[in-house]
Amino acid sequence: MDTAPASDSAQPAPSSGASAGLLVLAGTPIGDLTDASPRLAAELASADVIAAEDTRRLRRLTQALGVEPRGRVVSYFEGNESARTPELVEALTGGLRVLLVTDAGMPSVSDPGYRLVAAAVQHGITVTTVPGPSAVLAALAVSALPVDRFCFEGFLPRKAGERMTRLTEVAGERRTLVYFEAPHRLAETLAAMSEVFGEDRRAAVCRELTKTYEEVRRGPMKELADWAAGGVRGEITVVVEGAPERGPGELTPEELVRRVAVREEAGERRKEAIAAVAQELGVPKREVFDAVVAAKNASGQQ
Repeated sequence: MDTAPASDSAQPAPSSGASAGLLVLAGTPIGDLTDASPRLAAELASADVIAAEDTRRLRRLTQALGVEPRGRVVSYFEGNESARTPELVEALTGGLRVLLVTDAGMPSVSDPGYRLVAAAVQHGITVTTVPGPSAVLAALAVSALPVDRFCFEGFLPRKAGERMTRLTEVAGERRTLVYFEAPHRLAETLAAMSEVFGEDRRAAVCRELTKTYEEVRRGPMKELADWAAGGVRGEITVVVEGAPERGPGELTPEELVRRVAVREEAGERRKEAIAAVAQELGVPKREVFDAVVAAKNASGQQ
């Protein structure tokens, strides 16, 4: 859980001397601009340098808040993150207050920021945050799925084979899973999840959170995949129920065969897939091997 600095001014003392600057990571609204906090407005007005993922979106935000930044505004996005980080570190070591904002939500969470934070810490610069809206937590809260334990998986790979590999790695994960996805890839992603996690695994597709056309679809994975096949627009967050707890005796041979087949389709050799499934489910490797051989013999495959 995030905690705010103790002082009302939210300006912690620098860790490397009076001349050291301060890096502030600020969460911005994920849709509704009225979700912006008074502290965000104050930071935008007072920062010496504002590093923004999209300077045009920053301008719209400051105008909506009635804020006139006094500091220098620079772009800081995926394409120039590596090149611009040293420049911002130089500003920090020179005693300036640098504010980092991304298009929506918290910097570093599937957005630029990690490199700058790591570099600032390496140089002894204090890093603090202005907590704000988060698509991850908002989606979890409305998903109606367990939220006591969860893991954030970000965006899945674009290539089908790499995507299947990534999904098979977490097929047995007991915690609730949270993903970001582009609308034009949602249908194929949900279809892949249905294949890997099982058609009956519960999930929620959260679309356009906090915006005018907010929508949350909940249901079995197969049902959601069929719905998405018709086309979906907007910002998407997908929440997936964790794998059910099952003892070795509850795993049918058909389930073992299905899991091996999914891994083979993702590019694993059969021997490796069998070993991986056995380890993932905590069953003897021989049991998985025998199930695969029996299925092959029953279908007449070589």
